[in-house]
Amino acid sequence: MLALLASGLSRSSSNNKLAESENSAQNSNNMSWGTELWDQNENLAIHTNRGIDALDKFANFLRDRVAIETEYAGKLRRLVKNYQPKKKEEEDNEFTSVQAFRNLLKEVGDLAGQREVVSESLQLQIIAGVTLLSKTLREDRKKCLSDGATLQQNLTTQLSSLDRAKRNYEKAYRDSEKAVDSYKRADMDLNLSRAEVERYKNVMTSKIQQSDDAKNEYANQLQKTNNLQQQHYSMLLPSVLNRLQELDEKRTRGFREFIVGAADVESSVAPIIARCMEGIVKAGESINEKEDTFKVIERYQSGFTPPRDIPFEDLSKCDPDSVQESHYSNSTSNHLTIRGTMSANKLKKRVGIFNIFGSNKNSLTADGQKEDFSDLPPNQRRKKLQAKIAELTQNIAQETKARDGLMKMKIVYEANSSLGNPMTVEGQLNESEHKLEKLKVDLKKYQGFLEKASQVPTATSSPQASRNQLQNGHRTSRHSNGSADDHHDDGDDQPDDAGSLSRSDSEDNVAQIQNGHNNNNNGSSASPESGLGTSHTSLPGSGQGSANENAIGEDTYYETEVETLNPVGKCRALYPFEASSEGSIPMSEGEELQVIEIDQGDGWTRVRRENNSNGWDEGFVPTSYIECTLYA
Repeated sequence: MLALLASGLSRSSSNNKLAESENSAQNSNNMSWGTELWDQNENLAIHTNRGIDALDKFANFLRDRVAIETEYAGKLRRLVKNYQPKKKEEEDNEFTSVQAFRNLLKEVGDLAGQREVVSESLQLQIIAGVTLLSKTLREDRKKCLSDGATLQQNLTTQLSSLDRAKRNYEKAYRDSEKAVDSYKRADMDLNLSRAEVERYKNVMTSKIQQSDDAKNEYANQLQKTNNLQQQHYSMLLPSVLNRLQELDEKRTRGFREFIVGAADVESSVAPIIARCMEGIVKAGESINEKEDTFKVIERYQSGFTPPRDIPFEDLSKCDPDSVQESHYSNSTSNHLTIRGTMSANKLKKRVGIFNIFGSNKNSLTADGQKEDFSDLPPNQRRKKLQAKIAELTQNIAQETKARDGLMKMKIVYEANSSLGNPMTVEGQLNESEHKLEKLKVDLKKYQGFLEKASQVPTATSSPQASRNQLQNGHRTSRHSNGSADDHHDDGDDQPDDAGSLSRSDSEDNVAQIQNGHNNNNNGSSASPESGLGTSHTSLPGSGQGSANENAIGEDTYYETEVETLNPVGKCRALYPFEASSEGSIPMSEGEELQVIEIDQGDGWTRVRRENNSNGWDEGFVPTSYIECTLYA
């Protein structure tokens, strides 16, 4: 019951409030300054002046905001410009985080553009409108106040006339009263003559007439004053005050419209700003740490394998020469691997020593690298060459289009000589032809570099040819007992030079290349990046002759009787291997083999398996494909 009563009371109170608001609205519509504030002319003048001052203050606020928006947009643009990636940082653009940051900068630049749009719109639409309205209102207010002042002056003048007429009437009335009194006294005075009494009578009559005239004037002025005052307060002044009211309402309405317009300007760019925010979020979500990690690996991966474990050397059970040679081969392998993966400067020096089958002079690029990028690791070298080939291909396409355009221009000039002299195009055409030919030569050269760098050692290089590569240059051939003898046609004994390459050996190899002899029968690269062709000692093959022997001749060296080698350890295949080159043998994953000869730094290990049909099967397998355990 109480709840129903309370709900009824609340409904009745809400209805009363609604009715009151409606009544106040109706009353406000019926009320006007002319009727309600007929006596507040000065206060209304002050109020309207303050209202226009408030409008000017709003305009100043907008101007300051426009200045802030413009400054903010300019600072955003400078910020974006200052953080744009430098030219030296363009190589990092492939990373998703860097791409996201660039997209972020782009979106921030768009945000700056939207702030500029807001600033410009506020300046052209809102501030200009506020300024014009303020100017118009001041002019209208001044005119209204001037009209009001004129009406008030007219009323004041009429009141002054009425006051004068009243004073004149009062004076004339007093004078007439005195003249009447004087006449009465004179008429009662027996001592005065008849002429003197008549004179007092004439004066009285004159004063009475003047009093009547002043009274009539006063009545006339009073009627005029009342009429003017009634017209002033009922029509003239309310008209002026109503004009002031309209002026003030126009100012208030303009204030509302300008505030809403400023908000609309901000709202108009809100969707674009929202899209910018979505773009920033999308840029942040596009960052992929795994992809960046892969790209880091792809950029810096050298292609070399880590150095293998250094075997234990028991000096009491090994021949000193063999120990020295074994130590040399191990240190050489580790040395090459470390140089290939850890020091680019050392790598350049290594290429200069061992690249005896290439040119002794290799031009450098603008960034200090060799022309064929042979001073880089294999993977990086291939990427550089591919990028260079793509650049040359693009340049060739552009130059071809330019040449075709020149040829068409020449044909047009030849058909119509008035358009131009064909000889002026001839020089440009010849220059374009030379440039195009040079680009094609460079493209072919770099394609050759790429083909050479792309050769996979395990698939295209012969381990037997790799190990016999320096043997053709009068290197040593190791016997089964680990000793090394240098074979020469003259039969002179030479000391083992496994510790370094002699000058004569390098010159002999270079001479062989110049005479057209290829020391690698499969066309594989002898550069250190391939991991082949760097062995300092030659090993006997599995009974098959290499192409190096056929190219140079049998009298270059004599074959050595090879005894059956004793195993120096055992190994297990980590991965399957298909033999595709001379001297190599296939193996399956998990297969156990005997190690006949350890890796000499060329990436190959000589192994042996027991073959039921042919007895023992020997050959080379990649060292990285096996796990070795050497005997003590």
